[in-house]
Amino acid sequence: MTNKSKIINDPVFGFITIPNAFLYDLIQHPYFQRLNRIKQLGVAFFVYPGAQHTRFQHSLGAMYLMNETIKQLRFKGQEISNDEANGLLSAILLHDIGHAPFSHVLENILINGVSHEEITLMLMKKINAAYNGELDIAIKIFNNLYHKKFMHQLVSGQLDMDRLDYLRRDSFFTGVTEGTIGSARIIKMLNVQDDKLVVEAKGIYSIENFLVARRFMYWQVYLHKTSVAAEKLLVKILKRAKALCANGETLFASPALAYFIRQNVTQETFNTDTDAICNFIALDDSDILSAIKVWAKHPDIILSTLSQAFINRKLFKVKQQDLSANERNKLIDTYVQHFGIERNDASYFFEVEPLGISSTYHRGNDQILIQSSDGSLLDIADASDMLDITILDKKVAKNYFCYYPINR
Repeated sequence: MTNKSKIINDPVFGFITIPNAFLYDLIQHPYFQRLNRIKQLGVAFFVYPGAQHTRFQHSLGAMYLMNETIKQLRFKGQEISNDEANGLLSAILLHDIGHAPFSHVLENILINGVSHEEITLMLMKKINAAYNGELDIAIKIFNNLYHKKFMHQLVSGQLDMDRLDYLRRDSFFTGVTEGTIGSARIIKMLNVQDDKLVVEAKGIYSIENFLVARRFMYWQVYLHKTSVAAEKLLVKILKRAKALCANGETLFASPALAYFIRQNVTQETFNTDTDAICNFIALDDSDILSAIKVWAKHPDIILSTLSQAFINRKLFKVKQQDLSANERNKLIDTYVQHFGIERNDASYFFEVEPLGISSTYHRGNDQILIQSSDGSLLDIADASDMLDITILDKKVAKNYFCYYPINR
């Protein structure tokens, strides 16, 4: 490693300094550079044109916030060694390297039964082998196996650096100001007590704002009905492509994409075929978009219609309702007559699915604890006198009916 000092001008946090040469080398690694080609918010740009930011930017921002948190905790007397600091910074920097194209949208379409966290861990282990174990602590923190448990909370918890960055960043690039949080203020209020991450009492209002902003961003951005429609359309396209390949069709695709649409890739595939991980790291948003542009002229009426709809933003229409059996049959009849397709294939043109968010805040082992001046700890749900946290603790679901409109 060479000693390189780099400063990155980030539109959200200003100038970000890369703390050391090892982290610079991680950023330069092909696995991390791939995140430059994966949008943070998937297809949200159909709703918010400014949402063009990437997982790369988000991960750098999360690293910056982690570095600020380490400084703050050290200032308050918490012992964090240089190796532990490197472990925390590496873990948060690499926490998203296992994402599939368009972030969460295609996670269960291209690969069955393998989460992006599991792929992230595979890639971290490969990097660790190349760097002679320098990621040992980072991997333990990521897996919650490190003896200082509060460190895992900083990487993956209800008040982690991932959330503190993506709420600020997504709010900034979408222009949804209601999602703005005081990340700097929250970090200033963080402390550790009994190996648990806690928030000093005077920071309680910032935490209340954080919880409300997160809930707002889910319904206004992450689960916006048009974003949901675009996601469903993209999923239907990939499902159709995989079905055609399964029937012997040879579709245009990059070698990396072809690997995933021409076979059923599972955890077992990753365990037994070294090509699986190699093709995964070669796969990004551009592979999907270039294929869809070509598929828009494919003779298969289903694949071409859906691909043209995606490219030209002729998205599914969305209604917040369920669909009766009678209504479903009428819809199927309409698509069968219009496209001349089999009844079984009509489902490519619509989707009925309840969508919901898990509780914005759930009380459990990973609580947000408020530290009183006398050292006692209270769950934010008990400490807050402004919010009814029980409302935020409920899972909310809405029935979305997405369909391709014959007459636009």
